[in-house]
Amino acid sequence: MMTLYSGTTDPYSHRCRIVLYEKGMDFEVIDVDPANKPEDMIEISPDNRLPVLVERDLRLDIANIINEYIDERFPHPQLMPPDPVMRARARLFLHNFEEQLFSHIPDIENATSKIEQARAAIRDGLTLIAPIFLRQQFMLGDEFSMVDVAITPLLWRLNHYGIELPKQAAPLLKYAERIFSRPAYIDAMTPSERAMRK
Repeated sequence: MMTLYSGTTDPYSHRCRIVLYEKGMDFEVIDVDPANKPEDMIEISPDNRLPVLVERDLRLDIANIINEYIDERFPHPQLMPPDPVMRARARLFLHNFEEQLFSHIPDIENATSKIEQARAAIRDGLTLIAPIFLRQQFMLGDEFSMVDVAITPLLWRLNHYGIELPKQAAPLLKYAERIFSRPAYIDAMTPSERAMRK
């Protein structure tokens, strides 16, 4: 059985939980409070980072790598596109999300002097991708994919992070509400994450 050590409010851990629930497989999630990590976390993750997937002798601790591993190990439903061109596009989206959006989250969570710049960068980056949803239902077209898994934990946290999107981003917000209503998305949330939108 796979075991996921998962941060209770961590957006990267949220991604991995979504994939596990979408797959409908046997797994165990161990919730870890990032402010009060258990002593044995250093053995599980020498880098002291979450999430961490443990399966027999395998330990993985980067969300996108964890999710691709799960997708290849349990291919139904497939979340990475089967076509090499579309798979490359998906990986490019995932890379760009990390570089242009998620890289700003630490400034917001730690309330650094760059917090307003970080909020603006995320707001502007999300507004740029909003027109995609005037033409299609999901990030890559008509099928839910790993790209949708990656972006929606950020969309869930917009209010929590103090980010207000402009009117032009309305198609993105409608898309987000569709994803939030998926049973696997709902099941994947911790109580702390559910409270972020109250």
